[in-house]
Amino acid sequence: MDAQEPSSPSQESLLDDLRQVIENAEELLKNTGDYHGALYQAARNKLAEALQNATAELARFEDVQIDRMIELTALANRLHRDISGEAKLLRAFKRDS
Repeated sequence: MDAQEPSSPSQESLLDDLRQVIENAEELLKNTGDYHGALYQAARNKLAEALQNATAELARFEDVQIDRMIELTALANRLHRDISGEAKLLRAFKRDS
C-alpha cells in the first residue's frame, strides 16, 4: 500500500474491515491447529504469513493516523495560542452558536 494517510471515511472503513479480517484469520489459525495434512499446513503457513503482513500494515496505518492527530493538535494549539491545558479543553468543548 502507498503512504496515503488514512483520513477519509472509506479509508476508515477499510481499516475496520482489515481489523475484522485479521481477527477472523487469527481465529481460523487457532481452530485449525489440529489438522496435520500437508495441504492444511501449507495453507496455514500462507495464512499466517499474510496475517503477519496485514497486522504490520494495520499498525503502520494506525501509527500514521496517531502521528497526524498529534500534528494537527499541535498546529491547532499554536493557531489558537492555547497556553494551558485548561485553554485547550475549553476550546475543544466550545460550542459555536
